[in-house]
Amino acid sequence: MARLEDLPPATAQRLRDLECPVYDSSPFVTGGPLSTRRVAIVSSAALHRRGDKPMMPGANEFRELPASRPTNEIVMTHVSVNYDRSGFQRDINVAYPIDRLRELAADRTIGSVADTHYAVMGANDPKAWGELADQLVGKLRADRVDAVLLSPV
Repeated sequence: MARLEDLPPATAQRLRDLECPVYDSSPFVTGGPLSTRRVAIVSSAALHRRGDKPMMPGANEFRELPASRPTNEIVMTHVSVNYDRSGFQRDINVAYPIDRLRELAADRTIGSVADTHYAVMGANDPKAWGELADQLVGKLRADRVDAVLLSPV
């Protein structure tokens, strides 16, 4: 992770000027034990299937990552001077821990792995994500997902 003082001055200032959202309440989450949960991954690493168009900064979209897709067909187009891709290049599970989820399901730590996982470009303004989040929640509900592993980068 880069430090502000290591970034180009304009980039550092842009980050200093970002307003942090304040929320009126904190949701209280209830539910069964992990061993009964269907889990999906949501990553901010701008992951997508090889051959799909790259995810661009400012694009308010998510990409679907079918769990059945071989991991060597998943690529990253995250663009940020702050992000080091070398860990992802060595082990996709750094940003998309699908193999770890499968292991947790196999040993019954979690109930099951979702059929589809999702990725967004993390370098976007979260104020514009309301509609996108609603669409994503609809997809997760349709897959009967009741737990999400957030994989921020």
